[in-house]
Formats: sequence, structure tokens, C-alpha cells
Amino acid sequence: MSPIPGSGLAKGLAVTLRTMTKKTVTAQYPDTQPELPPRSRGVIGLFEENCTVCMLCARECPDWCIYIDSHKETVPPAAPGGRERSRNVLDRFAIDFSLCMYCGICIEVCPFDALFWSPEFEYAETDIHELTHERDKLREWMWTVPEPPALDPGAEEPKEIAAARKTAEKLAAQQAQQAQQAHQSEEGGTP
Repeated sequence: MSPIPGSGLAKGLAVTLRTMTKKTVTAQYPDTQPELPPRSRGVIGLFEENCTVCMLCARECPDWCIYIDSHKETVPPAAPGGRERSRNVLDRFAIDFSLCMYCGICIEVCPFDALFWSPEFEYAETDIHELTHERDKLREWMWTVPEPPALDPGAEEPKEIAAARKTAEKLAAQQAQQAQQAHQSEEGGTP
């Protein structure tokens, strides 16, 4: 059975008429900011203090858009008679966002939590060379990184926090004991 001539045109016009009667959902972007999901992927922020220059992020990046330069410094021994240590010092950390495909592998493989997703997405440039953000710019993005979601109230306390709390309680008990001993020696020494 062959279709009626012009039925496709009639169906198309019916769709157009239905759509014309509905309210538009277009957001006027510059005037109205979009509501982004809490952990949206916008730009990558660098927490430089945590970076140990292990180069894992640069090695695992499928686009090779992370550039890291460093040098070694010798650190004097912590105790007398100890041995000098060497450590890497970060000289340059840059991400070329014109190459980045926002896969997040660099953030996933970082063992020291030095890279984070920021929901900022307004960093367009007129020159493609300005899309290579150096470590100063990446550090600025850290201020826009949202807090991690709260832990489930029924979940057990993380091991790191439990160990830190236990150490803090032990130190507080030692200090309280020392203060009590000092107070007792002062009372016993004065007539």
C-alpha cells in the first residue's frame, strides 16, 4: 500500500504546530548562568603543595597535554649524622586545554591528590596559545573546587582521620599530664 501523497509534509507541519504552542526552554546564557551538577568537569585545578613531581599524570595522559619540568634539590639530614636526601622541586606544571579531552585520567591516577575538577567552564580565549594554563593559573582554579560530598553518617570513620584523632588525643593527654606534674611541683615547692 502506497502512502498518500503529501502525508509526510502534513506530519511535519503537525509537529511544527505542536512545538510552536509550547513554551521555549532556551536559556539566555550570558544573562542566566546554568545550574551545573555539583561535580561537573570544567577545568583542572592544581594543589601545588601536594605535587611530588611523580609524573604519573603526564605519563598516563592520552593526549600528552600535561607539561612538567622539575629539578632535584638536596635536603639536609633531619638528625645529626643522618644522610642527605634529594627531592624533586616543581618548576613548571602546565595543561594545554586546547588538546585536553577532559577524560579525568590525570586526576584519577594522581596518588597525592594534587589535581581536582573545578566546575568553571568560562575560560575561552581569543588565541589558542593562551589555552595553555601554567601552574599559577591552575592554582587559581583550586579556589573554585567544591567541597567533597559529606560522608554517610552510618559509614565508619576513615582510617586516616581515626589515626590522626588518636595521635591528637595521645598528645593532649601527655600535655595534660605534664601540666599537672608541673602544677604539683610548684605547689610542693612553695611554703
